[in-house]
Amino acid sequence: MRGLRSPLWGVLLMTVLLVVYIVLVGQRAVAFIATGLPVGVGIGVALVVVALVGALLLVLELRFGLRITRLGARLERDGGAPSDVVPVRPSRRPDRGAADELFPRYRAAVEAAPDDWRAWYRLGVVYDAAGDRKRARAAMRTALAHAR
Repeated sequence: MRGLRSPLWGVLLMTVLLVVYIVLVGQRAVAFIATGLPVGVGIGVALVVVALVGALLLVLELRFGLRITRLGARLERDGGAPSDVVPVRPSRRPDRGAADELFPRYRAAVEAAPDDWRAWYRLGVVYDAAGDRKRARAAMRTALAHAR
């Protein structure tokens, strides 16, 4: 554990906050439905849907995070974790130029072995280090699909 800077603390905090939000929305939904007025019932039902969608998304995100963490631990045990480090600026944002220099090697590894989950995972790590979360998640999803 790396103290309060651990990603786990952030996940736990956001999970608790989202659960509190979902509970509060659910309470408001019940109050609106209890009015018996058509508009109140409609708003209440809409809030129930919002709460359910929020809960579903929370579960899916936590599941995705756990699966990626397990896959990363498996890769690290196998000695295949990327050793390159993308330098960060004083603002803690990654240096895009340095990250761009790493992409060709990891992209070539994926192109050479498109069914290798390890290559996809490493590409996802490099995307994440460069701050490109959308491509990182896509690469990690592909890694999960190939690791099955």
